Amino acid sequence: MQTWTIPSLSLEPRQAQVLSSTEEVRAIALNLPAGESLQEHQVHERAFLFVAHGQVEVGRDGELTAGGPGLLAHFEPNERHEVHARTDARLVLILAPWPGAGHPSRPAA
Repeated sequence: MQTWTIPSLSLEPRQAQVLSSTEEVRAIALNLPAGESLQEHQVHERAFLFVAHGQVEVGRDGELTAGGPGLLAHFEPNERHEVHARTDARLVLILAPWPGAGHPSRPAA
């Protein structure tokens, strides 16, 4: 078993830290300072974004949802989304399957 206390991790701002990575799933922690954003982007995998600390706004297609610790957002593969930190925030991103279809590290079929 592995465990992490996300608010206590030593994370550099905006530098993702891979917590765990297998052939099935990848877990990443991120420190997003107040006022900063992960501008609109997409990932090849199904993504779950969990807010462990702070307040954020999560958006897609102009629709915003604000939340704090305990907020869990789900995005389909290739769904465009953005995240804005209203306060200093600690986030956990779960990507599955890892790597997703079309990911640059995955050989073309």
